[in-house]
Amino acid sequence: MLQLDPPMPVVTPNGNAMAHVLIDYGPEHNLFWVCFQDATGECWTWANKDIRAQSNITLGRVVPTTAAAG
Repeated sequence: MLQLDPPMPVVTPNGNAMAHVLIDYGPEHNLFWVCFQDATGECWTWANKDIRAQSNITLGRVVPTTAAAG
């Protein structure tokens, strides 16, 4: 378990959020991100495959891409 300092802005299936904690259960499991949703303040835990980093013009990441259906 890793506390992100500073929290990381991400895009989740429920909209924009701030990721505060990263949980790693080991090599045979997904990473899990504990996020607080910007719009509602709700706390959700998302699998790594379900979230993307928010746009960051400084880093050249203008629009996050959606994961391909698989």
